[in-house]
Amino acid sequence: MSIQTLFISFSLPLGAGILELLLMRRSLWLKNLILLLGTALNLWVAWELFGKEASYITSWGAFNFQFALRLYNFSAFILLGISVFGFLIALFSSVFMRNHKESGQFFGYFLLTIGMANGATLANDLIVLLFFWEGLLLTLFGMIAVGHRDAYKTAIKAFVICGITDLCMLVGIGLTAHLAKTTIISSIHLQTGGLASLAFILLAIGAVSKAGSMPFHSWIPDAAKDAPLPFMALLPGTLEKLVGIYFLSRITLDMFALNPESRLSLALMILGAMTIFLAVLMALIQKDFKRLLSFHAISQVGYMILGIGTAIPVGIVGGLFHMINHAVYKSCLFLTGGAVEIQTGTSNLKALGGLYKKMPVTFFAFLIAALSISGVPPFNGFFSKELVYDGALQRGMAFYVIALAGSFLTAASFLKLGHAAFFGAEQDNSKNAKEAPALILIPLVVLAGICILFGLWNSIPLHHLIQPILGERLEGHDFAGPPHSLVLVAISCGVFLLAIANHWVGVKRSGSGLGAVDHIHYAPVLHSIYNRAEKRHFDPYELSLKVINIFASVAFTLDRLIDWLYNKLVPFVAFLFARMLKQAHNGSHITYVAWSLLGFLFILFTFIYT
Repeated sequence: MSIQTLFISFSLPLGAGILELLLMRRSLWLKNLILLLGTALNLWVAWELFGKEASYITSWGAFNFQFALRLYNFSAFILLGISVFGFLIALFSSVFMRNHKESGQFFGYFLLTIGMANGATLANDLIVLLFFWEGLLLTLFGMIAVGHRDAYKTAIKAFVICGITDLCMLVGIGLTAHLAKTTIISSIHLQTGGLASLAFILLAIGAVSKAGSMPFHSWIPDAAKDAPLPFMALLPGTLEKLVGIYFLSRITLDMFALNPESRLSLALMILGAMTIFLAVLMALIQKDFKRLLSFHAISQVGYMILGIGTAIPVGIVGGLFHMINHAVYKSCLFLTGGAVEIQTGTSNLKALGGLYKKMPVTFFAFLIAALSISGVPPFNGFFSKELVYDGALQRGMAFYVIALAGSFLTAASFLKLGHAAFFGAEQDNSKNAKEAPALILIPLVVLAGICILFGLWNSIPLHHLIQPILGERLEGHDFAGPPHSLVLVAISCGVFLLAIANHWVGVKRSGSGLGAVDHIHYAPVLHSIYNRAEKRHFDPYELSLKVINIFASVAFTLDRLIDWLYNKLVPFVAFLFARMLKQAHNGSHITYVAWSLLGFLFILFTFIYT
């Protein structure tokens, strides 16, 4: 393998993306050709790089800046994941976006995103990483903005939130470089404590924000409504999880020695647990296919952060395994939502129903992916969740219980989603629906197949993708095969059965699959919390806007007050004073002598008594 291949891995999709933008007004077949050929060649390059190791470093210019790339087990694995999901979603997009007037622009940003993600993965220098990281921010903005309705407003929201967290990451990079005396990632080995802990926190903020964790998540549900659906499958569904969790893993495993008993480890676990539970609570009550999935894209990253945050082998393996599993089943779920939207014209669950007979392949793919995300054996999500459960339980019962509660609510929301969309009463939008085109179905079937493959033969991802990354850290452990704790398996299965019972009760009470969780939604305390959440009272971005608006209002009022003082009050006082002086100077010599005498007495009084 030549070093040039490393550069091709990100320059090829970047070049294809630029070409796509230059030709975005050309015919649809040309735009599709560039998209599919670019992602296919990118997949071929990633396959050629997989299993190999290489590094490149050179000084650049007079700034002592080092351009460094590194290919090793972890980065090669992430590159392969980016390329596989990129190609499958590109196939889907070529059909989904065919009637979109900005399809060429979207395809251009799509390819640029692939290139930037590849570059960020290969970067072995913090400055190089930051360059590609910010490139992802720009393409994120562009892909959202080509949507409809409030897409530009949502793009601004995403840009501001991610921009602020990237600023934190920039400060963290500066601190890390100061402490380590280098920006080469593979050469940084710091012990947490003091400024190093602050650097860790700032870098971790950038990583978890990129992955879509709370509290940096609120743009994602908005993007589900406004951005083109392939965007949700590509970025919040897959690439952002791969790149964000990849960097978080490098921070915790390589750059800093994260101790399982440290406060930083505890903080990551708390963040993961909160993200799991709070986001899935919001997913539970959604009435839109895409918006429901968007909250699950947030919730599931909590399992990854929780697993990695344990800082013990079983948890780390579980977190990384869940990262790849999530990319598989979540992209499949988003694409099934897209297939439904194409064939029915809506993603509103109130307008859907009875689709399992009309779209059997789509339903099959949805069913497999839904069982996977719900942690049902023998699918892939079950095995990665069991590893995370094991790690969480070793660190504290509370974390295990929260993770388990998240799985119950996940299963409950997907039972509701599947029932409402594919079963239930047939609605007007569903009457003329038929199975999606082949280019839509191929990615769905492939991804559903991977859910089965990585479950029944979990040794494939664990032995060939995950465990080689950790090497000596595994301490001789092998987590492939059946779960090690049958008790945890029994509890997990019991939780899923409880979710089924909950769904049955909810349907009996409400009379519909869509209302299956109404008894949770409208519970006395939760109802009030849900109302506030739906009104964005807990959205940090919206709260910040309110504070800024209050500050702007106060500043405007102060500005008007100062303007009034300067333009109205001061001239009026000056006029009165001038009038008094004018009256005092009346031309009488006696008056002038009196004023002089008063002035003399005042000066004399001052000298005597001071």
